[in-house]
Amino acid sequence: MNPVNPRYGYGSGATSQTLFDEGLRKHMLRVYNYMAVGLVITGIVAFVVGSTPALYVPIFQSPLKWVVMLAPLAFVFFFSFRIQTMSASTAQMTFWAFCAVMGLSLASVFLVFTGTSIARTFFIAASMFGATSLYGYVTKRDLSKFGSFLMMGLIGVIIASVVNIFLGSSALQFAISVIGIVVFIGLTAWDTQNIKEQYSENFDQESSQKLAVFGALSLYLNFVNIFQLLLNFTGERE
Repeated sequence: MNPVNPRYGYGSGATSQTLFDEGLRKHMLRVYNYMAVGLVITGIVAFVVGSTPALYVPIFQSPLKWVVMLAPLAFVFFFSFRIQTMSASTAQMTFWAFCAVMGLSLASVFLVFTGTSIARTFFIAASMFGATSLYGYVTKRDLSKFGSFLMMGLIGVIIASVVNIFLGSSALQFAISVIGIVVFIGLTAWDTQNIKEQYSENFDQESSQKLAVFGALSLYLNFVNIFQLLLNFTGERE
């Protein structure tokens, strides 16, 4: 009689582990694919709006800019509260819509920074994100104990960013950028490990797809924030 492997829920042996690992790889690939498509949507929208005066002038030279800046936050809250009741197709379409709205919000970077510095920063952010996410995937170290500290750091960065909107302090902005990059790099590894551990081969197709969409959202937000914060250091202004 074969002993039961509690992780896989099957009889122990190479076959069950191979099947689990294969399913996990497919799941993670789906998460990264969703994230990549989301970034492409964001980049296209941001570039088109940022290079078209007929689009960016009515947005960024009017109170409408506040709506555009706050809309992504509203999407995140909507996702967090409604993901359990959404269908997989609705979750996916909402994610694409969120990425497009984020593109509107990020269009302003094309008005402030040169295209060369934006591209350079994107590749730096992608390298940092890729290395950190890979670490979160392969490490055997339990990163959950760092979660509370990272969340506190995130809340601190958000509060400090809001305060600095009114203060306009360059020193505070520098500190926010440094701390923010560290926090989001840590969150990338933590979220990657969480996505990996939440996977179950017993999930049906609907549940697996929703889990992949929500995982892609988490990693997408980490990448976008790393990119924006790095841009404060490496970006060359127009």
